[in-house]
Amino acid sequence: EKDEPGEEVRVTYRELLEMTCRLGNTLKRQGVKRGDRVTIYMPPCPLAVASMLACARIGAVHAVVFAGFSAESLADRIQD
Repeated sequence: EKDEPGEEVRVTYRELLEMTCRLGNTLKRQGVKRGDRVTIYMPPCPLAVASMLACARIGAVHAVVFAGFSAESLADRIQD
């Protein structure tokens, strides 16, 4: 469900799996591997969920941050 009322995106489990696998392969092509740390900076959406699942699938540790943080808070969270 998006921020605006009435705007929602429906995704099947199959679509989510395909999105997750594509993202996992993209991350691996970019050099992300098991044990690496990934920060996900995205609004709440199906792609953000697939990104978290892709990181888990390849064994990368992930942290999720949202746009509501100040630049300093965001930098602190990424550093942590």
